[in-house]
Amino acid sequence: MKNINFTLGMGTFRLQEQVAYDSVKMALEEGYRHVDTAQIYGNEAEVGQAIADSGLPRDELFITTKVWFEAFSEDKFIDSVKESLTKLKTDYVDLLLIHWPSPQDDVDMALYLNELKKSKEMGFAREIGISNFTIAQTQQALDILGEGELFTNQIEVHPYLQNNKLVGFCQANGIQVTGYMPFAYGKVLANETLKGIAEKHQVSTTQLVIQWLAQRDIVTIPSSTKRKNLASNFEKVSITLSDTDMDRIAALDCNDRQANPDFSPKWDL
Repeated sequence: MKNINFTLGMGTFRLQEQVAYDSVKMALEEGYRHVDTAQIYGNEAEVGQAIADSGLPRDELFITTKVWFEAFSEDKFIDSVKESLTKLKTDYVDLLLIHWPSPQDDVDMALYLNELKKSKEMGFAREIGISNFTIAQTQQALDILGEGELFTNQIEVHPYLQNNKLVGFCQANGIQVTGYMPFAYGKVLANETLKGIAEKHQVSTTQLVIQWLAQRDIVTIPSSTKRKNLASNFEKVSITLSDTDMDRIAALDCNDRQANPDFSPKWDL
C-alpha cells in the first residue's frame, strides 16, 4: 500500500466535463491524492487530464475506477479496462472495482470476478475490489477469489444509512469498507444532532461526518465543486468522538438509501 492519505478521497460521481476537470484539479492542489471515478460516470478523460496537468508523480497518487456491468463478458472486460487506462492517461489504476453486481445475476459472478483478477495479473490494477455487493454477494465473491484478494467493498454509508451488518461483515473478513455519499446529497448536514455535536467539537458538520467514518475505519470519498469545501473536508481535525457522540450518531440510522437503481441487489437490512 502506498504511503499516502488514502482514507479520504475525491469522489467524482455526477461531475461532468469542465466541472469534473476543475474539481479534481482543485482537490489535488488542496492535497488530495486519492481520486475515485468510474466508467459509467463519463468523466475518466477529464479526471485523467486533471491528474496529468497537476504534474504530480504517479506513485504519489491512488486512482480508482470501476467496470460497468455492460463490459462483464470475456470479450469486453479487459478491453474496457484498457480504454479506462487510456482515458486516465495511466498504465495502471491502484484500485479496480466491479461497480455493481450483475443485475439479476445475468452474468455468472465467477466469470467477471475472474476477469477482474486477470486485470490485476496483467498489471492493469494494483488492487481489486467490489462495490454495492451485499453480505451474501460478498461471501460469494470471497468463495470465488479466495481470502486476501478483495481490497474493498465500496458501499453507501452515512449517518442515515449506516449499513452496520455489511460493514461488520466486510471488516471481519479483512475487506476495507469505502463509504460513498457520506453526506447523503447534503441531507445529513442539516441534522440538528450532527450540527450540535460538530459545534461542541468546533468543527464543521462535514468534518464531523468524516471523523465519524474514520472512527469506524471507513474510507470515504466525498465530492465537491467548491475549493473551500474541498479544503475544509481535507483539513486534519484533532478531535475524537466520545462513545456518547458515536451513540447519538448511531441513533440517526433510518435506512435512508440514496443510491437504489432498479438493478440494485436485495439489500441487507
